[in-house]
Amino acid sequence: MTGTPEFEFRTSSACQYNNNDPRCVEVATNVPGKVAVRNSTGGPSVQFTPAEWSDFLKGAKLGEFDLSA
Repeated sequence: MTGTPEFEFRTSSACQYNNNDPRCVEVATNVPGKVAVRNSTGGPSVQFTPAEWSDFLKGAKLGEFDLSA
C-alpha cells in the first residue's frame, strides 16, 4: 500500500524574499488532481483542483482581484 504523496512546494518567481519579512507564496502541483498554495512561513495550505487554479490565474492576470484605491 502506498501512502499519500506529500506536496512539494516551490516559491513564486515573483517573490522578493526579504529576511525582515519572509512571506512569499508557495505552490505545489506534484500531487495529481490537486494544487496546494501556502504562505512560505508555514501553516496550512489551501487546495484547489487544477481547473480552479487555472481559472484563478486567468482572473488574476486579467486584474479581476485587483484592489480599488
